Amino acid sequence: MFTGLIRHLGTLEARSSRPGGARLRIAAAPELLARAELGASIAVNGVCLTSVAVDGRAWEAELSEETLAKTTLGRLTLGSRVHLEPALRVGEPLDGHLVSGHVDGLGQLLSRPQGQAGVDEGLWRFSLPELLAPLIAPKGSVAVDGISLTVVDCGPDWFSVALIPETVMRTALDLLRPGASVNLEGDPVGRFVARALALRSSDAKLADFARHGWASRG
Repeated sequence: MFTGLIRHLGTLEARSSRPGGARLRIAAAPELLARAELGASIAVNGVCLTSVAVDGRAWEAELSEETLAKTTLGRLTLGSRVHLEPALRVGEPLDGHLVSGHVDGLGQLLSRPQGQAGVDEGLWRFSLPELLAPLIAPKGSVAVDGISLTVVDCGPDWFSVALIPETVMRTALDLLRPGASVNLEGDPVGRFVARALALRSSDAKLADFARHGWASRG
């Protein structure tokens, strides 16, 4: 589990193909590398990955074809800045919200405000797959590329969040432009509520989810 609070940024240093997927090498700060021991879970832009190698400069993870297809990680270019978060340890403060690191779907940045001094703050609007709508609610939690955010408003295929300069400057969000894809994860509690309702609901979208899960519409 993770919290969605991003304290570390990394840089995609290398990517190589392997049977059934790919292998990424991500340069990071020593504080993050100390948590990337073999077998450790590290979230990369909200995707939970397992460390398979680490040295004094970078750590490496292997991705399956499913991960490459269902997240933005397969689209990253070399040199891309990524959000990194080590797994939550028992006893550590939960300052964000519970994030599993399992991406529910992809969205796109629709719009961002024009701020002052080069920092965009205010309402940012994202699209989301319609099937994920039951997991998104005003004042609820959502993870965007692994960042824990609070939903301001939402519709059947979009939602908005309010960002302050601190969040924008300490993450890679300021590099996003309208049209860019992002990984989305809904509130885990909402997932089980939606599942329970779907099993006894006549709503077509919820019934589709009950039969096939969120991945039924890629």
